[in-house]
Amino acid sequence: MNGRAFYIGRFQPFHLGHLNALKWILSREKEVIIGIGSAQQSFEPKNPFTAGERALMIWEALKQENLLERALIVMVPDTYSEHSKWICNIRTYAPTFDTAYTNDELSRLLLEEAGYQVSPIPFFDREKYSGTSIRLLMARGMQWRDLVPQATAKVIDAINGEQRVQRIYRLHGIV
Repeated sequence: MNGRAFYIGRFQPFHLGHLNALKWILSREKEVIIGIGSAQQSFEPKNPFTAGERALMIWEALKQENLLERALIVMVPDTYSEHSKWICNIRTYAPTFDTAYTNDELSRLLLEEAGYQVSPIPFFDREKYSGTSIRLLMARGMQWRDLVPQATAKVIDAINGEQRVQRIYRLHGIV
């Protein structure tokens, strides 16, 4: 086992692909810092949930999986095209880490340029576990619950998240 890893994502919502990725990372690392990206974004089609809601989805899912003691959740605000500030935000909001895990090419480039070791994560049924398609299923009132941990579904239910996604998508003329 290595040391502490960093895994960033928007987690809109936190789904089973994310959970499988975290389990895979934790099979190689002692601890993982989960960076909630686009932390300041919410109530929009691509980012319907707040950072706090996403943190709760992740926290509850990790608790259910008995992985909570090996994870830390931090918020990482976007800096849009000011990429050096994004790295600065990671260094400000996250504790030190040994390896970053990402499949996003820009994130990989920025992290490597900043001196971090970066490793890819295997995709776990990518076509099935996609935040974009899960949000679209919610917006259309279709079945999405089997694509997220039970804990995520409970958080989404508690905040009327499915109805929020439907309203946001209607406001933007998406469905």
